[in-house]
Amino acid sequence: MPRLSIEELLAEKEAGLDLELLAGERGLGRYVQVPRIQKPGLALAGYTKNLHPDRIQVLGATELSYIDELYQLDPAKTDCHVADLCSLDICCFIITKNLPAPPNLLREVEKHGIPLLRSHHQSSTFISLLTQYLEERLLPQTTVHGVLVDVLGVGVLLFGKSGIGKSECALDLVLRGHRLVADDVVKVRLKLPAVLFGEGSDLLHYHMEIRGLGIINIKHLFGVAAIRERKKIDLVLELVEWQDGDEYDRLGLEEKSYELLGVHLPLLTIPVRQGRNITTIVEVAARNQLLKEMGYHSAVEFEQRLEQRMAETARLHAHTIIGDNLE
Repeated sequence: MPRLSIEELLAEKEAGLDLELLAGERGLGRYVQVPRIQKPGLALAGYTKNLHPDRIQVLGATELSYIDELYQLDPAKTDCHVADLCSLDICCFIITKNLPAPPNLLREVEKHGIPLLRSHHQSSTFISLLTQYLEERLLPQTTVHGVLVDVLGVGVLLFGKSGIGKSECALDLVLRGHRLVADDVVKVRLKLPAVLFGEGSDLLHYHMEIRGLGIINIKHLFGVAAIRERKKIDLVLELVEWQDGDEYDRLGLEEKSYELLGVHLPLLTIPVRQGRNITTIVEVAARNQLLKEMGYHSAVEFEQRLEQRMAETARLHAHTIIGDNLE
């Protein structure tokens, strides 16, 4: 399972978190493994039952003012609550709005080796930035061998055995005005609740391998409008060699799915042979997927019309037989 050390979090510069270390340096080797954060809330009042120590605890103006007011009323009780909180092996505390840290909190995090960080952001802004960053780093991810293209806004993942024509199909789609996301190696990340995003690897980004031609740079050849950094995966197409005697779906009523990181994606199997325009088939499959997402299923509608026509024919035939018998 992906994990992130607090030291890596502190060193992060591109996410705009702007963190500084206040105390608990010896705890920088602690790890966070879940993308959710938590505000201690009632834990500061002594109720720690629903506290999750594996989540980053964010302390804003409300939490710190509560600690301060409680300390004015009962210093011993406040120190006890803060000590109980820190004894739960919290992975990290982060203070927002550049607020000063309470002395009792500084003392306890040093004692237990819990990193205490601070950011100048407002709590709401910081929580949004941190959650987005943690989702990028901690949610499940994998790599698949295939090609990801953006066809009419539909993220189409092409896969099949090597040499089947995935890259050539993607190149033809780019020539038709569609956009390449990744070729050969597709990095897939899960986004909550159940959405998959694909992107290219750092080394192969914007590049494509065409046998007989070599490595080409799609961005340089066709411009930035021909590429995308990342795209939600909506449809999976498996390219297979046409085998005489094999049965292929001819009506579109067969609903198959492809499981990736626990998410089930619509799957179509496209047989490839000489004379079939795979690029056009992929483009039409993307258009058909858009219709399905809008609640319009061509194959199902055709089946319903066919059944209706058969029922009408059977009713007319039965009426004719009954009428002949009456005569």
